[in-house]
Amino acid sequence: MAARLLLMLGLLLAPLRAGAEGLELLMFEQPGCIYCARWDQEIAPQYPLTAEGKAAPLRRLQLREPLPPDLTLDAPPVYTPTFVLVAAGVETGRIEGYPGADFFWPLLAELITEAAD
Repeated sequence: MAARLLLMLGLLLAPLRAGAEGLELLMFEQPGCIYCARWDQEIAPQYPLTAEGKAAPLRRLQLREPLPPDLTLDAPPVYTPTFVLVAAGVETGRIEGYPGADFFWPLLAELITEAAD
């Protein structure tokens, strides 16, 4: 079931690759975060192989470290993990927390679609 969902999302997002130039997914994490570890187990291995991962490559950042100067966020992240989609370094949307694989993929797909519009 999950594989079928990923395939369907991949087919839907395929046209977005051209319009999603400059997108990046930031993952704010911290040591000891059990939800970060769960994301690492359930999503991280396949992420760069998916349409979403190709449209918005992942950059990991530590929650307590200063924000790199090339990024502009609406607000500093508070929870881990927090996933922030940026276009040319400017926030376009975010997912706070990890809701599980069944919810993460559709939420991310929606953020990418909105950013590409």
